Formats: sequence, structure tokens, C-alpha cells
Amino acid sequence: MVFYSEQADRDLDEILVGLLHWNKIELSRDFCLSYVNDIVNACDNLEYKSIHFNADYEIHKKYGKKVHLYKLNSAISWYIIYNIDEKGDIFIQKIINNHLTIITND
Repeated sequence: MVFYSEQADRDLDEILVGLLHWNKIELSRDFCLSYVNDIVNACDNLEYKSIHFNADYEIHKKYGKKVHLYKLNSAISWYIIYNIDEKGDIFIQKIINNHLTIITND
């Protein structure tokens, strides 16, 4: 099963609010919901992956041992940071985009 931490839930909420109030372009509510749902689907499908990659960036390692890179488009990628327990359950700890990862690791 896949479980979400409070932090991961907040991250998803913040992604949605950020999209809805983005200053560069006005996005429809449906588009924003679909965008966040795509990230949630990527998270929910982690339990079916046969390979789980170790976190490389220090900022990611603060939250979990595993990371899944999910690309929604050519400009932005989302890092889904998680842990796996002995039963194979996935615990999503943090969702962070490539821009924040780069800024944080400078």
C-alpha cells in the first residue's frame, strides 16, 4: 500500500494552490486538479515498481531513502521521496520539484 505523510499531503495542497494562483499564466481549476492528480497517480503506482532508486541529493535524504523522478513536462520534474517498510508498504514523505532541489543543493 501507499501512505502519505502529513508533509506530503501539504506538498500536494501547496502545489495545487501554487498552480491556481500562478502569476505567469492563468490556469483553469480543472487543469490544476488534473496536474496534481497526475502526481498522485505516480505516487500511488510506486508500489507496483520493481526498481526503487536511492535518494542522491542531500535535501532528499532528509526525508527518505528512496526517490522517484516524475516528469510532467520538459520544464518541470517532481521528486517523490519515500521509504519502504519490510512489508513493502510505501510511505511518501516529501514531494519537491527539480527547481527547488537545485536551489537547495547549491
